Amino acid sequence: MSDLLREPRLGPVVGHVTDASARVWIRGADVDRMRTVGVGGLVAANGKVDPSTVQYFRLHREYDRTGFADFKKLAAGKLYAAKLGSIAVDSTAPDLNVSDAEIKALLPPAGRWAPQLDELDPAAAGASFSTFSAAAAPEISFLFGSCRYPDILPLQKRADRVFGAMAEQAAAQPTDFALMVGDQIYADLFNRAIPIGRADTAREFHERYAEAWSSRNFRRLLQRLPTYMILDDHEIEDNWDQTRIATERGRTLFQLAVMAYRSYQWLPGPRNFGDLLYYTFECGGFPFFVTDGRTQRVRREPESDDEKRLLPDNHLLGYPQKGSYVGQIDRLCAWLVQQQKAVGSRPKFIVSASVFAPNGVAAHRRPWKDDAWAAFPQTRTQLLRTIVERDVENVVFLSGDIHVSNVCEIWFEDANGERGALRAYSITSSAFYWPFPFADGEPGAYVHDSKREDDGFPFETSAGPRVMHYAARGFQQADNFTRVTVRPDRIGVGTFDSKGDALDGGAHTFEL
Repeated sequence: MSDLLREPRLGPVVGHVTDASARVWIRGADVDRMRTVGVGGLVAANGKVDPSTVQYFRLHREYDRTGFADFKKLAAGKLYAAKLGSIAVDSTAPDLNVSDAEIKALLPPAGRWAPQLDELDPAAAGASFSTFSAAAAPEISFLFGSCRYPDILPLQKRADRVFGAMAEQAAAQPTDFALMVGDQIYADLFNRAIPIGRADTAREFHERYAEAWSSRNFRRLLQRLPTYMILDDHEIEDNWDQTRIATERGRTLFQLAVMAYRSYQWLPGPRNFGDLLYYTFECGGFPFFVTDGRTQRVRREPESDDEKRLLPDNHLLGYPQKGSYVGQIDRLCAWLVQQQKAVGSRPKFIVSASVFAPNGVAAHRRPWKDDAWAAFPQTRTQLLRTIVERDVENVVFLSGDIHVSNVCEIWFEDANGERGALRAYSITSSAFYWPFPFADGEPGAYVHDSKREDDGFPFETSAGPRVMHYAARGFQQADNFTRVTVRPDRIGVGTFDSKGDALDGGAHTFEL
């Protein structure tokens, strides 16, 4: 029987964790034309898998044989270990559609696999995680970053180096989770116009994920730390927006890319909004809204000077509400109001792969060419109006994408130039690995002081006109990741290089 249980092909990956549950993902072993079923259980204090915790879960072929075990009824704030593997289920008609319940009914009780799970190598089949606090915590700390360029074959180990530093830091000091905010793979290795290295089949997209997910340090980090992800353009194609779906190639590419994304990044995470890719979660009483600013993005080239100024047809988070239709931006704004009522001045985090602030210098002249929030004034206005009119305190944007890390303080001025007390913040962490700093991410290409550089963003509120201003600092181009430590009255930010050393000028504190 022990030969029937295989180690995961990829994973385990610790995904969404709460105070009472944990989701652990794997990709099952490759077996030709056979169904695969995942088996997972929790390790007891004696080091053996507890049979009462063992469960089956499907590894669907349409999801590239990926799936997850949901461990429930866990204790808050406790360290757990788990082991997972997969079994193959033969069939005389492999294309027959059989339900999960039918397959499980034909298998032995799941607890019988506990001895076989014990025999699996913990380095290949094991995972560990701590559940979150059930009460509002005085402090949480998490790691985040973005943009892991895979590089060409002789240099691929360099792309994995930063994750070793993250794993070591997470093991050495309290760390609740990790956030990866876009470009976890580069499906278009060189350029979307260059077919060499460009994924455009299901197999090629899966290979990109397998290459990234199997690298030693990345795999070690995800086996030991709850990790939340969201896609950006390179999971599909550079500067992707919905207008490309109009072509046959665009539709096919989108379907392949998003199915691969759902298999590897979406499945382990929370799903608050059905099959939509954005989601929310909470850690220690600090709320997070993870936006999908890529698959619902609508951007059109303006045809007149007025359109260039207003960009009325551009929507970063999909179309806003019309009648009974409620868009992502509406849900985000409602969530902010709800969280202000629920947690007061505690920080509220909006995860956006695209940068909210600072703007690129070029965006001031040609915002319709930008790939960040500057190109979507309608979306930005609706969000800022909600923050100002509903007095939503201490909104913090977490972003990536631009290959230069920085921190940014945001404030609002009235028609007389008077600053209000309300503040928001933006923290950008990018890139995990980008070997071309001379070609991208130059700090001088971004606005550092919006007042001095005439880059304020005017918008209307029910109380009159307002202008959003900001000041950015701490620009870092080295390969890096960021640690954010949050208290109800303080946010600490530290930026670290791929060796785990603190970057000079990369430590910042916001007193709230």
